[in-house]
Amino acid sequence: MTATTPILLSEVTCPDCGHQKVESMPTDACIYFYECEECGTLLKPLAGDCCVFCSYGSVKCPPLQMGESHCA
Repeated sequence: MTATTPILLSEVTCPDCGHQKVESMPTDACIYFYECEECGTLLKPLAGDCCVFCSYGSVKCPPLQMGESHCA
């Protein structure tokens, strides 16, 4: 993998129940809302983050990995 190839899988962890799920990240859009399939909590980005992957994922979103300042 090169520095220009973003990682497209991120493990999202629910802050309420701790449920984890690996999700595929889009390269051309932000994901602002994500519903935990275990407890139903609606996750939203934390202050200063551009998407739920940046707040709750194991890997930041592809635009940030590529050196951009925020999602598409």
